[in-house]
Amino acid sequence: MNYRFNPRLLKAAVYGANDGIVTTFAVVAGVSGAHLAASIIVILGIANMIADGMAMGFGDYLGERSEQNMRQKHTGHSESKGLWKSGLVTFIAFVIAGSMPLLPYFARALGAPIPEDAQFNLSIFSTAGALFLVGSLRTRFEERHWIYGGLEMLGVGAIAAVAAYVLGGWVETMIR
Repeated sequence: MNYRFNPRLLKAAVYGANDGIVTTFAVVAGVSGAHLAASIIVILGIANMIADGMAMGFGDYLGERSEQNMRQKHTGHSESKGLWKSGLVTFIAFVIAGSMPLLPYFARALGAPIPEDAQFNLSIFSTAGALFLVGSLRTRFEERHWIYGGLEMLGVGAIAAVAAYVLGGWVETMIR
């Protein structure tokens, strides 16, 4: 299918969503690996989503502006309209997708009958599902099969998640 979509916004959406899922799950996995309380996961996860999402959104905007300034310097043309859109898309994608690893913790906090010891496993599944979904959706704009796009993003996220969990457990043994 041929969609008319700004490639910069697609890049911002994929980048923001991927980073939101992976970094939020890194918090979940690191805290779980260190055997800390679920409340710490929620606190750090929300703080990560907002602060890191804002940093990425502003960073995206500044990068777009720098690229535009460089282009203007070399060509004499300026198109400063809409530079903020990429940063906003990055932030929104980061926060929405980044909330997926926290869903089991939010659900239990709101009264869902989720056993405390099942939260991390459910977070793994919601994270894997979110990574696969984002990877699959991006292929709607590419010439690739959706399964390959989903597996690619899932694989990248899994590597980062395992590293965070192992590191959390290792650091916990070092400081106790």
